[in-house]
Amino acid sequence: MQAIVVARAAGVVTVTMNRPEKKNAINPAMWRELLDTFADVAERQEDRVMVLTGAGGAFCSGADLSPEGGDRPHPLAWMRHIADVALELHRLPKPTIAKVGGVAAGAGLNLALGCDLIVASDDARFSEIFTRRGLSIDGGGSWLLPRLVGLHKAKELAFFAEVIDAKEASELGLVNRVVAAAELDGTVDAWARRLADGPPLALSMTKTMLNRSFEVSMDQALEDEARCQTVNFSTADTAEAIAAFMAKREPRFLGR
Repeated sequence: MQAIVVARAAGVVTVTMNRPEKKNAINPAMWRELLDTFADVAERQEDRVMVLTGAGGAFCSGADLSPEGGDRPHPLAWMRHIADVALELHRLPKPTIAKVGGVAAGAGLNLALGCDLIVASDDARFSEIFTRRGLSIDGGGSWLLPRLVGLHKAKELAFFAEVIDAKEASELGLVNRVVAAAELDGTVDAWARRLADGPPLALSMTKTMLNRSFEVSMDQALEDEARCQTVNFSTADTAEAIAAFMAKREPRFLGR
């Protein structure tokens, strides 16, 4: 890996964007490595939850548009590659947490929004910075942002490309939790451990249904719930959860 670092411990995969000298701006190598890593995490049964973060006090300042950022193919081909990254993250069948300290801008912000949960430090900053660069929103932001903050607020954030602080981001519903910078690692570690200890199949199906919730009717949502719950009742994990509840102990989920 040239541009990211991947670490695994007790079911938690931490993916760190690692170009701190560029505030982790995403060059072609990083885009390729993120795509490969997300696909790898999706396939590994032992990986229960993924944490996405950045090195050196920043999350990600967006795509590296500088000449030294690396060679790219035709813009349309390259944007379809970026779309593949956003889709791989969105479809990843396991819980994902963005751990955001410092700046999260442009494609970097939309990578964070593509995660299931966002925990930010109180010094974090956010911007859909595209129009300041003469660009339109990308990285899945046109789909994610209105679902999180509503259409008119999404237009305001995208049109004006203002930088907002963690407090405003929390008030808008862009992030789940804001904590002191010194508490960021501990808070994310605690959430990641809880998810890694949870029931993998039930969490995966819950994520899929929630991701599709704006696209289906109530009838279809209920049918999806019935089908997923039927699958759960046939698993060893649900049997274990019931046995643990009766025995007043913590369940041990194996993902089967």
